[in-house]
Amino acid sequence: MDGVESRTADLGGTVHYLDFGGEGRPLVCVHGLAGSALNWLAVGHRLAQITHVLALDLRGFGRSALGSGSRLEENRALLDRFVREVAGIPAILVANSMGAMIAEMQAARAPETVSHLVLSDPALPWRIMRPIDVPVLSFFAFLMLPWIAHHQLRWWEGRLGPERMTRKALGICTADVGRIPDAVLQAHIDLELARFELGHSLRALTQAARSLVWAMLTRREVSWYRRIRAPVLVLQGDRDRLIPASHSRSLAERMGWELRMLTGVGHVPMLEAPDLFCQTVLDWLESAG
Repeated sequence: MDGVESRTADLGGTVHYLDFGGEGRPLVCVHGLAGSALNWLAVGHRLAQITHVLALDLRGFGRSALGSGSRLEENRALLDRFVREVAGIPAILVANSMGAMIAEMQAARAPETVSHLVLSDPALPWRIMRPIDVPVLSFFAFLMLPWIAHHQLRWWEGRLGPERMTRKALGICTADVGRIPDAVLQAHIDLELARFELGHSLRALTQAARSLVWAMLTRREVSWYRRIRAPVLVLQGDRDRLIPASHSRSLAERMGWELRMLTGVGHVPMLEAPDLFCQTVLDWLESAG
């Protein structure tokens, strides 16, 4: 899209990121499982009104090389290098889903690098039972079988094609996929076309999914939450099928974090409700100093 610069950095392998411009404190956007820097196309310019906005592709996603792998720890190490060597510290981290866990890990383990933390529909372990969505649960169970999952996903891609595959995935993550701006949706479809040439994207998906599921089941990050010194905002779509609203509400209340519920919105509010997402984040950043 116009005004967005596509750049790369060598951070233990080629890492691709988008630079939306802007001035002031750096704001780094971190996408979720199966996402990319393109997930922030609809909100990057608006956030850049008050900050310098960057959005990176995690290892093996988007146009970044897989490098050492795409497990949580490897992507947390990548984020640490990115904010120190590319963005600058301390940075505002705005993260979605799996990206929220990576950003939380960074804020807990290297608090000097994070000034503010925005967690959108965060995939964070917590001591609460969640409602069971059978299709979603079945898909993640399927991803736990690495060789089978890789080849089955490849078969689905070939059968559905890039456009149907993209719409199907975004349909799971949104309450209404028709709300995504046309240019942003087309950018995601174009990237899906390019993924066939990259070769490593499905390995990144299965590696990251297994690492994420293991962390959620073991709840290994719970003990780190109170080490976070930065102000935290939790955004949650009330129609999210992947992360129940009750999960984020309970976590935010227990930790004393700010919570904003987004009505009629699914798992990726920055795509589905960009105006509401931006206004909520900008208002909070202003109130949080």
